[in-house]
Amino acid sequence: TPPMKPFSRSLQRDLDAAAEYDDDGKQYSAVDGSGKQNPERGARRPSRLFYLALLYVVFWALVFYHHFSTSMQQSVSAAVAAPAVLQLKPSAFFSVPRIFRRDPCAGRYVYMYDLPPRFNADLVRECRRISGSTDVCKDVANDGFGPPIKGGGEAGSLPESGAYDTDQYMLGLIFHARMRRHECLTADPAAAAVVYVPFYAGLDSAMHLGSKDLAARDALSRDVVDWLAQRPEWRAMGGRDHLLVSGRGTWDFIVNPDAVGWGNALMTFPAILNATFLTTEASPWHGNDFAVPFPSHFHPSSDAEVTGWQDRVYEMDRSFLWGFAGGARDGSQRTVRAQIMEQCGRSSRCALLGVPAPGHYAPGRAMRLLESAEFCVQPRGDGYTRKSTFDTILAGCIPVFFHPVSAYLQYIWHLPRDHRSYSVFIPHGDVVERNASIEEVLSRIPPAKVAQMREQVIRLIPTVLYRHPAAKGVTFKDAFDVALERVIDRVAKRRRAAAEGREYVDSIDGKFSWKYDLAQDREKMLAPHEFDPYINT
Repeated sequence: TPPMKPFSRSLQRDLDAAAEYDDDGKQYSAVDGSGKQNPERGARRPSRLFYLALLYVVFWALVFYHHFSTSMQQSVSAAVAAPAVLQLKPSAFFSVPRIFRRDPCAGRYVYMYDLPPRFNADLVRECRRISGSTDVCKDVANDGFGPPIKGGGEAGSLPESGAYDTDQYMLGLIFHARMRRHECLTADPAAAAVVYVPFYAGLDSAMHLGSKDLAARDALSRDVVDWLAQRPEWRAMGGRDHLLVSGRGTWDFIVNPDAVGWGNALMTFPAILNATFLTTEASPWHGNDFAVPFPSHFHPSSDAEVTGWQDRVYEMDRSFLWGFAGGARDGSQRTVRAQIMEQCGRSSRCALLGVPAPGHYAPGRAMRLLESAEFCVQPRGDGYTRKSTFDTILAGCIPVFFHPVSAYLQYIWHLPRDHRSYSVFIPHGDVVERNASIEEVLSRIPPAKVAQMREQVIRLIPTVLYRHPAAKGVTFKDAFDVALERVIDRVAKRRRAAAEGREYVDSIDGKFSWKYDLAQDREKMLAPHEFDPYINT
């Protein structure tokens, strides 16, 4: 390859050669045939190549100006300690000027209210009011992650780093911690795609569970609703762009305002109904609540921690066919849980933790059991759902459900619509009536299918955990990222509809709400569905 000619010489030669041709490509001379100068041609306008060269020079001048000005600004702060030295890296010459860069937060900005402390920080400080002990005060530590678990916990069943003893009801604090460090926070509410309300509704509800003092029970909920209603940010869209994270199940916020019940009436107030609520368990019959995963015990700070854990659970030796990390409940024996305890107790292929309610077990102990089984059964917990579902996924164990509301109609943003790809469904009626042996059903699944399902479960791990809020440079999307993206998308559609003078409907209240969430089609709401017998009876 011949050496490159100096830029200035080659450019001048090209310009001289181009000057011998007119715009039609015909050669000419500034001197005519008589030897006299042709004034028309001598005064000819510069060629197109001249303008291209001029643009080229101006463009690179802007690049150099941008780089030099930025470098000099950064060096000012260090001028006292050392003389300013301008260092140029080759990559600097090829960086894209800021004016040409796309805003990575375009359409993703979040405005977060600076709420009065009585709506969040004061509730944390009053943690002893929740249980009368220091347990909840332990749980609120580390922005809701709870105490760190050192050395992988019992038998090393948890990751060496990023493991915490996280309580299932701390999601409000966890979301707030992530949002405070969110890369797309804005101080301009007009530029925001979503407005976040950091109200610790779950802690407030927990302080009044079963209270007969209805006024005190609903006081703080009414206060936050009144506070929001007076804000211009709320009035701009009537709250349709607002997001609240309850930290508990919907059932704890839909108590009749005039009756004693378990929880409070926050989600029943008409003024708040336009907002989007994220809960750990949504109601199949309401339209403004969406379920997100319970927080598990792993909160990684890097991609390597996640992939390392995925590799580990993939290679684990699972010595049991199935297992149950739970215990018996008082009451009727005609329940799925009672049948699980009975069937598992008779089998050598089932691992049983067997902690009686309201017993508590160390997270490491439960995880060790979940990691030793191919399948992990998930009967109803305090509600339809269980935190153990996400501990099970974290352990790489295939979940087994007995009711569609336990997962399939809940976590539609985080779990695949094809529930057969990652889980097993056994109708609860078959188990309660003793028409089905759990072990026999699981034994009939071909090994190749089991392997496919486990791979899918392990792929789900990043999207159902909550990473550490201080993590830098991670590329995976966790449960927070997935939920926020879906809320932003929901608000964008509502905003476009409002601009067109109509109301966007992506969910409804009533007995067909769950079916609309799955199909997002009114016509399909009336079509038969495999889950009809479990919901509409």
